Amino acid sequence: MRCSTCGCLLQEATTDLPFKIGDTTIVVVRGVPVLQCPNCPDFLIADHAMARIESLLENRNQGSELEVVRFAA
Repeated sequence: MRCSTCGCLLQEATTDLPFKIGDTTIVVVRGVPVLQCPNCPDFLIADHAMARIESLLENRNQGSELEVVRFAA
């Protein structure tokens, strides 16, 4: 698959991504599998990975300001 911005070939990688789930709550999901562009900052998250992230985020405590969870957990 090619990057929609610059046209480079996307590469499989893992990264840590922040998600804001409330007015004051941020959850960092570590080890998310993505397709990363080696030339620019663009990346894609596969549908199955996004479904896993959504299930991780729906059970988070919005009382904390920052939480870190592992994708594979």
